[in-house]
Amino acid sequence: MAVPKRKTSPSRRNMRRSHHALTAVGHADCPNCGEKKLPHHICASCGHYADREVVKVAD
Repeated sequence: MAVPKRKTSPSRRNMRRSHHALTAVGHADCPNCGEKKLPHHICASCGHYADREVVKVAD
């Protein structure tokens, strides 16, 4: 059975986890109202997607 001979040092452990960091979410401007929205999602403020109204939003 394979068992580590020595304890993994904190430095090696942290180097292994160097790519686990979260990245910031990108935002795009809505072409209809100009509010920030997620790319490829319906705009929460006006309900438009791809230059057409998909959802009626109550004002």
